[in-house]
Amino acid sequence: MASITDVAKHAGVSVTTVSKVINNYSDVSEKTRKKVNESIQLLRYEPNVVARGLVKRRSWTIGILLHNIMTNPFVSELMAGMQQSLSKSGYDLLHLTADFNDPEYSVVRHCSSRNVDGMVVFGVGRDNKIPLDLVKAELPTMFVDTDLIGRRAGYITADNRNGILMVVEHLYELGHRKIAFVSGFMGYVAGRTRFEGYQQGLKQFDLPYHSNYVEVCSFDSMGGYNAMQNLLKLPDPPTAVVCAADAIAIGVMNAISDAGLRVPTDISVVGFDNTAFASIVKPGLSTVNQNIFSIGERVVNQLIEMVENPDHSPPIVVEPVELILRESTCAPRSTTQ
Repeated sequence: MASITDVAKHAGVSVTTVSKVINNYSDVSEKTRKKVNESIQLLRYEPNVVARGLVKRRSWTIGILLHNIMTNPFVSELMAGMQQSLSKSGYDLLHLTADFNDPEYSVVRHCSSRNVDGMVVFGVGRDNKIPLDLVKAELPTMFVDTDLIGRRAGYITADNRNGILMVVEHLYELGHRKIAFVSGFMGYVAGRTRFEGYQQGLKQFDLPYHSNYVEVCSFDSMGGYNAMQNLLKLPDPPTAVVCAADAIAIGVMNAISDAGLRVPTDISVVGFDNTAFASIVKPGLSTVNQNIFSIGERVVNQLIEMVENPDHSPPIVVEPVELILRESTCAPRSTTQ
C-alpha cells in the first residue's frame, strides 16, 4: 500500500503539501492540488483515517452503508432503532452510497471526504473489499450480520443458530420429518449460522440431511418464490420449509399458493425476523423474533462508545431470540389422517 511519502515523491511536492491537499487547506494552488490528487488516484493511496481524526474536530455524524436491501422490511425497523439512539446521543446519520462492483471505489476515501466519525455497515458479505478496508483503516465500525472484527471494528447479530434450532424442534414435535431449508447468502453471518442451526437440528433429531432440500437465494420474496418452486418439483417434496428470513418466507408461501396448495395444511412454513409482515399475512407467519429495533439501538450505542473511547474493546453482540407461533405451521397430512 502506498504511503503519503510515495505520493509526495510521485507528485514532486512535500509531504506537508500532500497533507494540506488531503485536508482541503485553501493555501494550495489548483495546479498543485490537481497534481497531488492524480498521484493519490494513480497510487491508490488511502489516507489514515485515525491519524486524520487526531487533528480534525469530530463531526457528530455516523455513516451507514447498505447493500441492495433498502426494500427489506428488516432495514426499516433497524433504521428506526438507530434513529432513536442517535437522537438521544446528538449524532446525525448520513447514508453513503457505493458502487460495490467498482474495483476503484474506496470506502476509506469516501468516509474521509464526508468526515464521518464512524460507520454502520449492513448487507455486505465478509469477503467484500469494503468491510475489509474499513477494518484495515481502523475507522470505528459496527457491522450488522457480518462477523468481522478488528482493532476498531465489532459486530452485532442475533442468536441465529439457536433460533433455527428451535424451529426444527417445533416442526419435529408436530410430526414433520421432511424439513427443507431456504437460506440467504452464506457470506452473511445470518445466512451461514442459520444454516448451521438447521444442520444441528436435523442431527439432534436423527433426521437425514438431503442437499436437494436446501435452497440458497437472495434475502427477498422473489428469491423465496423461486426456491420454493424448485422444492415443489422434487419427487418427494418437503412437508415443512424453514426460511432464513420473513421476506423469503413470504415468497415461499406465495409459491405454495400458486401451485394450488395450502399453508399449513399441505406445507408448513416458518420465517425469521418477526417483521411487521409476519403478523399481517394470511395465514399468520410463525417466525423467530429478533428485536430488530433493539439491534438498531445497540449498534449505534456500541459504535458511539468506540468513537468516544478509542481504548474501548470492539464488541461482539449476540441478541437473544424467541420462537413466535402463528398459523403457518401444523402437523403434516400423514400425521393428521
